[in-house]
Order: sequence, then structure tokens, then C-alpha cells
Amino acid sequence: MPRPLIGISTYVEESTRYGVWDLPTSLVPAGYYELVQAAGGAAVLLPPDEPGAAAEVLSRVDGLVVAGGPDVDPVRYGAARDSRTGAPATVRDEWELALIAAALDSSMPVLGICRGMQALNVALGGTLIQHIDGHFDTPGATSWHPVRPVPGTRYAALVPEEADVPTYHHQAVDRLGRGLIASAHALDGTVEAIELPDPAGWVLGVQWHPERDKDTRVMASLIEAAAVHAMVPVS
Repeated sequence: MPRPLIGISTYVEESTRYGVWDLPTSLVPAGYYELVQAAGGAAVLLPPDEPGAAAEVLSRVDGLVVAGGPDVDPVRYGAARDSRTGAPATVRDEWELALIAAALDSSMPVLGICRGMQALNVALGGTLIQHIDGHFDTPGATSWHPVRPVPGTRYAALVPEEADVPTYHHQAVDRLGRGLIASAHALDGTVEAIELPDPAGWVLGVQWHPERDKDTRVMASLIEAAAVHAMVPVS
């Protein structure tokens, strides 16, 4: 059997140096596709496209990972911009929200990572806390802190113990989106994982960065779900 093919959202950096070239580049940190590969899947990168193309693009893959990155524009959840919120990433917001919507429409397995978890919550009508003191660390550095699973959730079934995770964020989930439940918390109560419970399909978001860890349990579960999704006939 071929490995399930997992699409990973990418983003555009307007100025990237390659030898004598300095060009706009669509990219994602290597840890994302390396984690997919380590967990038994094959990875393909999904550069920004017209939002209307999301369903067509996802028809070629078996699962979706929405990567981390800058703040989701608060206009997406009807909030005024906090002075500490980053500049809008309009193209990225449009593309990733369209990918999430298309994936949910087709019951495709979805894993949102950091910003990806926040985008998942926003896509389902939830809101975000735009700044939490103590969750924004030295720029370019990753901190580790424990998260506690919520008993009875999918995440708790995968990672039943309190676990230290690599994290770098200053925003967090506020009001949960439609159907979502919290499935892990930081010790201060911050929501650290969200999910759609069965039978809604495999949909999970984590606030931390598993691509910077060696724990493949969450990604391996996504890939198992993607293998099942690949065998379902397209209606």
C-alpha cells in the first residue's frame, strides 16, 4: 500500500536569499514534513492558491496539516485589532481557512499546529485571545511546558500522560468554535488542544509544535485516519 499523502500548508516570504537570487518563496520548516515521514506518511507542500481551488487541491491528498505561523487577522473573528497582534497575513488566512473548510466538508483528517489550531477554531466560528502574558518567549526561541490531557478525548487516548511540549505563541483559543471541545490545557488553564469529537471525523489542533519534538503519536494517528479516508470512494 502506498503511504498516505499528507498536504502541508505553506506560506510566502517576500524576500528569501538563494546565492545571487533574492525572491519571494513559498516555504514551511522542514520539521513538518520530516514529522509526517517519521510517522509513516508521505508529504506534499501546498502553496497558496485561490481559495476556490482548495477542494480541488485536497482531492489529491489524504490528510491535511495546517502549519504554524503569524497571527490570524482578528477581522476573521469579528474583533478589533490589539496593538500586540501581528500584521495581517491576508493571503495566508484566505488560503488556510479555505483548506480547512474544504477538508471538513469532505471529512478529511485535519491536524492544526499552533497557528493552524487557531485557524481551525476561527474557521468554525470561534475567537482568539490576542495576547497572553507569559506565553511569548524570546524571539526565535522555543520553550517547553507541560500540558494535561482532558480524559475521554481523542488526544488523551493518544497521549494519556501529562507531557512537556515545545511551544512558542502569544495568542490562544478564547471561545471554542462550533462542535469543538478542549482536549488539553496548560497548567494555567490555557487551551492547548482542541478537537471535534467522534463521529465528526479526525480533526485535532495542538497549540504547540510537535514538529520540534520526537513524539510521533499524534501525527501517526492522523496518518492512520488518512489511510482510512483514502479508501473511502468519492461521491
